[in-house]
Amino acid sequence: MSSSFIGANPIRNMSSSGCKCDLFNPTITRTQCITLVQPTKSNTTLEKMKNMPHLRSPPSLLPLKVGKKWKDYQGMSNWNGLLDPLDENLRAEILRYGHFVEAAYKSFEFDPSSPNYATCKYPKSTLFERCGLHNTGYKVTKHLRATSGIKLPSWLDKAPSWVATKSSYVGYVAVCDNKEEIKRLGRRDIVVAFRGTSTCLEWLENLRATLTRVEENGAMAESGFLSLYTSSGSDNVNTSIMSLQKTVREEIGRILKTYEGENLSLTITGHSLGAALATLAAYDMRSYFLRPPPVTVISFGGPRVGNRSFRRRLERQGTKVLRIVNSDDVITKVPGFVFDDVDKNGADVGKNESVHVACFRSWVQKRVEEVQWLLYSEVGEELRLCSRDSPYLRGVSIATCHDLNTYLHLVDGFVSSTCPFRSTAKRLAFETTISSTFVIAFDHKALRNNVGELSGELSSFDEFEFFTEFLTQVFDSGLE
Repeated sequence: MSSSFIGANPIRNMSSSGCKCDLFNPTITRTQCITLVQPTKSNTTLEKMKNMPHLRSPPSLLPLKVGKKWKDYQGMSNWNGLLDPLDENLRAEILRYGHFVEAAYKSFEFDPSSPNYATCKYPKSTLFERCGLHNTGYKVTKHLRATSGIKLPSWLDKAPSWVATKSSYVGYVAVCDNKEEIKRLGRRDIVVAFRGTSTCLEWLENLRATLTRVEENGAMAESGFLSLYTSSGSDNVNTSIMSLQKTVREEIGRILKTYEGENLSLTITGHSLGAALATLAAYDMRSYFLRPPPVTVISFGGPRVGNRSFRRRLERQGTKVLRIVNSDDVITKVPGFVFDDVDKNGADVGKNESVHVACFRSWVQKRVEEVQWLLYSEVGEELRLCSRDSPYLRGVSIATCHDLNTYLHLVDGFVSSTCPFRSTAKRLAFETTISSTFVIAFDHKALRNNVGELSGELSSFDEFEFFTEFLTQVFDSGLE
């Protein structure tokens, strides 16, 4: 992994209590409590969810005009007044970017028996159409690959090739090239979209939770995410593969030069691991280019990425981050610890908090600060959602709470903190991705306790038995 991160250059209006709201007004004009005639059973299964009709509107059916207010929707005012209640234009924009992330998943070759495993299934010219995204007004300009920096043990030579796949297709760059869409958006938008964890080594990188220095200013980021962003490598025929960082820099630089003088924006979006990569890429773009366009991150179910200095550096850059978080999603609560709500002098005492409690919290923070490599900080603004607010998402698994489709469903339904779910929200067609199964094994015990759930997703793999043994040995021996 490169030791230098920055170069010299430059997502029913009804809540669980039955709150019904008027969505055609940006403010809540009426609240009416009603009772569900048939409450959703607590033992709802994924099989029942899979039979739900796909009613979520595609982005081409959301022609809401952004126009002159585009900077507000890109977070230039930190989405002030737009999140609670959730502005309809902003909802549409979050869903639109969520569909771009979906395309990154759908275009990934998941079949380990395929000679094209972990590559993009579709050429740039037809990627959106093949993924079911029509009339986006964007064209894909570059496929992106991420490479793991983990040193593999020698005994892995006997493993199936898919286990040791180090470099894989992780997303793409696209640029708006349709005049009508440019007019609707109020600028020419550049999109970078990243999928979540999909390969063994990416999953192992997720577990490298210690912080690594990004710059000399004290900014640090999670080691595994940074490794995937900055590592280069070679393929099976020893062809050199550029790091994700260098590829993104070069492609964004080319696009900025092509459209120099135009009103531009850079929106980087991702889910899970992709959300972490999106945050790192945004940090990098603002640092690398001398005069970058406004940079915004739309993050779905992302883990923590960096420490307090990393967050402060993002803020000073002017990078805007909107984190869409499901309260029931464990991935948004890892890795490390967060103590941003307590100042260093222990003086932040809440109205209902005793001095003794405050002092204890301050003492805990000081002890945690002694292990800086585990002290993280949340970045940007947060749109907090909850699976339990949807009548369609009761009693679902940990993996379901993390799935991108769940996030898009919750965004589609959310109204406000006082009216969490709208009656006109679309049901979701639940298509759990393999990526979601990986969230259940963040430690050795979780892996052993959830092998059955993993095998349900990986039963088609002849190598499943080897896969579980491989992970067990890695945890027993530790990562390099």
